Amino acid sequence: MIWVRPLLLFLAALGFAASPLVFPGFNGFAPDAFPVSQIDPPVQPAGYAFAIWGVIYLWLIAGTGFGLLRRSDDYDWMDHRDPLLISLAVGIFWLPVAQFSPIAATAMIWVMLVTALVALFRAGDMDRWWQIAPIALYAGWLTAASCVSVGLLLAGYGLLPETPAALLALALALTISVIAQYRLHRAPLYGITVIWALIAVIVANASPLNFAVAGLAAAGIFAILALRGTDTE
Repeated sequence: MIWVRPLLLFLAALGFAASPLVFPGFNGFAPDAFPVSQIDPPVQPAGYAFAIWGVIYLWLIAGTGFGLLRRSDDYDWMDHRDPLLISLAVGIFWLPVAQFSPIAATAMIWVMLVTALVALFRAGDMDRWWQIAPIALYAGWLTAASCVSVGLLLAGYGLLPETPAALLALALALTISVIAQYRLHRAPLYGITVIWALIAVIVANASPLNFAVAGLAAAGIFAILALRGTDTE
């Protein structure tokens, strides 16, 4: 029965990737989903950045499929499977929830992030492009997406103005990503994915220029890149 977990994980990856087909039409939280309408909020990356989901879906399917077919009983692959299974299982239901409840969707995406990070830290050293890389890509984007959700809630419920909410969300994302990447040099794709999101934040805030938000995003890019000069493994 050693193949049961790998099979469940592969099926979860398939279900996660199929979710946009089953629950189509979601293009981000609707501006009027909040008491304070969120039209072009500064915390949100430019729309092109979300195309990364296609790569994430395909790589997770490929990685979990490889693990099922070639590494079902390999101890190096076992520790990350349970937390990644939880993350993907929650992710299957994220889209339908996000269409009616930003608060519930934010809670769910944080569960997805925490379990994805646990999976990333537990992933073994074998087959890095199959085992570590897809989880790193997934966890990196979730780091950005979960903090964007926090920024949208803060501004959307009138707890902070849009720019301070964006700055707080970016600071949170950078804190998580810098700590995670500092501790996990074997997964550089994690930091690269966060940088992808930060560049898209800069693009979204370039015209008209929101110097504070774009400047913090740029500082975050340099901070993540600077970690290449350190080594904790």
